[in-house]
Amino acid sequence: MKFGKEFKRQMVPEWTEAHVDYNGLKRILREILRFKQTKEPGTPLRDLQRRLSLYRAFSGLTRESNDLEAEGDTENQVIAVNMVQQEDSRKFYKTKFLMPSEEGMENEVIFFKKLDDELNKVNTFYKDKVEEMIKEAALLDKQMEALIALRIRVENPNFDGPTSTSDGTADTAANEPDPGSSTLSRGRVPGGKNVEFAIGGENSRNIQQESSDDTERDHIHVSSSGSFGTALAKNVDHKAAVSEILERVKINNTLETPMSTIKGILTDSREEDLSFKKEEVNKVEEQMRHVFIEFYQKLRLLKHYSFMNLSAFSKIMKKYEKITSRGASRSYMKTVDNSYLGSSDEITILLERVEATFIKHFSKSNRREGMKMLRPKAKRERHRITFFSGFFSGCSIALLMAIILSVHARNIMKKEGTLYMENISMLYRQTRTSLKLHYFSKTSSSHPPLFFLITFLYAYIVLHMLMYAANIYFWKRYRINYPFIFNFKQGTELSYREVFLLSTGLSVLAMTSLLAHLHMDLDTGHCFYKTISEMIPLALISVVLLITFCPFNIIYRSSRFFLIQCMFHCICAPLYKVTLPDFFLADNLTSQVQAIRSLEYYICYYGWEDSSRIKNKCHSRGVYNAFYFIVAVIPYWARFMQCLRRLFEEKDPIHGYNGLKYFLTIVAVVIRTSFELKKGISWKVFAFLSSAIATIMNTYWDIVMDWGLLQRHSKNIGLRDKLVVSHRSVYFAAMFMNVILRIAWLQLVLILDVSTFHGKAMSMIFPCLEILRRGIWSFFRLENEHLNNVGKYRAFKSVPLPFNYYDADINKDD
Repeated sequence: MKFGKEFKRQMVPEWTEAHVDYNGLKRILREILRFKQTKEPGTPLRDLQRRLSLYRAFSGLTRESNDLEAEGDTENQVIAVNMVQQEDSRKFYKTKFLMPSEEGMENEVIFFKKLDDELNKVNTFYKDKVEEMIKEAALLDKQMEALIALRIRVENPNFDGPTSTSDGTADTAANEPDPGSSTLSRGRVPGGKNVEFAIGGENSRNIQQESSDDTERDHIHVSSSGSFGTALAKNVDHKAAVSEILERVKINNTLETPMSTIKGILTDSREEDLSFKKEEVNKVEEQMRHVFIEFYQKLRLLKHYSFMNLSAFSKIMKKYEKITSRGASRSYMKTVDNSYLGSSDEITILLERVEATFIKHFSKSNRREGMKMLRPKAKRERHRITFFSGFFSGCSIALLMAIILSVHARNIMKKEGTLYMENISMLYRQTRTSLKLHYFSKTSSSHPPLFFLITFLYAYIVLHMLMYAANIYFWKRYRINYPFIFNFKQGTELSYREVFLLSTGLSVLAMTSLLAHLHMDLDTGHCFYKTISEMIPLALISVVLLITFCPFNIIYRSSRFFLIQCMFHCICAPLYKVTLPDFFLADNLTSQVQAIRSLEYYICYYGWEDSSRIKNKCHSRGVYNAFYFIVAVIPYWARFMQCLRRLFEEKDPIHGYNGLKYFLTIVAVVIRTSFELKKGISWKVFAFLSSAIATIMNTYWDIVMDWGLLQRHSKNIGLRDKLVVSHRSVYFAAMFMNVILRIAWLQLVLILDVSTFHGKAMSMIFPCLEILRRGIWSFFRLENEHLNNVGKYRAFKSVPLPFNYYDADINKDD
């Protein structure tokens, strides 16, 4: 693979603009090459490159660097790179082209100007990120200081401090279980630099930079001025030092659980006093473990960023030498190596110290286990996934053909089509009680409701999974970092092949049950088989639920539990802190209202007395009708409460407007449902008005707020400045489809009078159209979120810290 493609593939997606513009530099070099071709007309490109290679070989340009140094380093006669000091103490590089002015030289001057701009951009970005990491390391020092003190207090309440050894140093092994003497212990890193990391305090980090004319050398010293660190260093009363630290520390109430949310509302505080319990220590250790793992991933990303950009500078200078036959690579790469990007090693130092600290405090000094947690293995694509996906796809097509032929051979749709569609209306559309629905009679078979119950319930779910698989494929193709946005644990995210495998597997399971139900119900008159056929839908949903909640590590357990967790957060909103996976799932559930209502009928059909199976008694029950309203608004209610939670926490009025949108949708659904049950012209007018208002507001919010399109003064008229998909027509087509499918949703909400067979069949297609619309919405919604992260260079997860430091004296004065 060429370096340009590899460079683009390995970029941090959110830092794309902060990387070297390798393709832009290559375009300038191609202009230089075209000019050289015009000077020798008729000379093919390969012949010209071969001549340039021979010229370099015989002109001495490929001689060893020792020979060049003996001749006075003739490369410096091509370019001279100067370092300019700015007012903010930042250093910028500017290259002066020393060759005499010739025809076509302008492109080479432009090349070095852009090269300088890229070096300054990358250098500045890297330095800013390193400074952020140093500040975060200082915070981690203080957090570890509090954790160690808490460990000592909980595990050894009678701790009196370390005993003195013969050389005057402190020996803590005899008095504390294994708290560690410091957060990041003193050590020497490769390169001979002395680095001391100690537990932080008020002056937790002091960085001294020593620069010379040739290189920028940084000496890092982390002082030990905190009370706990000072106590250890001076061998004083450590029990008092531990108490002093714990007096200035409280537990952060992150409001991430129902109890913490309730406490935060009642006490109007996000801080809790320490309880000094073992459970508290375990909870804090788990939080700190996640904080260290995320911090380590940040450091690795920065190290990879430095390596890839240094390689890009080296590759592009080699291409320049190859095209122009000018020996400027060595001189410029010396400048790059001496820049902050090439000479700074704070990230390497921090990586080694974080590894040592994590292994000691969080993996019981087991290096293998510690590094396994810090560096999870990348997920490998397996050939059996592709094989079984194709196998299940073929089985699904074969089963579908068998079902169609079986229905056609028995003339089911012709003989009892009207009855079936009425049953469908009950099962999936849940239409008016005035419809005379007769589920079973002495002359009718029991298969109609169960037949369609199996068919459409799982069809909605499978279609949604297929849309999600397609979205993953296109997110990956356009380099949208969906695992980071959804906060998936590294190595556990599902690829589009795996989601497609699950959808086809569920399809095979559902259609096998449907075919078995048809044959058992129609091919035999024995009552025993009739009873078994009625239990097939119940057995099918039982198997699906069993697989979903299976605690064993099979069938993507981490992904299943992540889905269950998000689902539980949606149900319990607003008691849980709202994250993007939670409200993204709730938005998708709003497109599965018909499937949720089908689950209600499952309970009615199998949960109540047998008379429910003989004739229609579900709608005659007040409890059923009440839940008929509730299940329709559950997804919208969850999103409404999530918006209120975000409005309460972030104080951003945009969440209030979003909550108003879902409230209007809830009103529209409730009025529509009342119209279904009560009918009447007044209910129809109210249903039309409320549904139209909700449709207009939802359509506007989809396109403008969720997708970020239709921005004023955008360079892409009618869209936005930054686009992931290069073809702008895709966005206009998506907007058009969203409007059309929203109108179809309006048709679904109104439940127009369609008494014909084909009219009711069309009414069941509307939920499928809504699922298709939601799949299109999901792609562009995540694209907009990705672009927002790119604009802010946000490539790291935000992990809350467990402790909060405060000044006890100031609080007492207040």
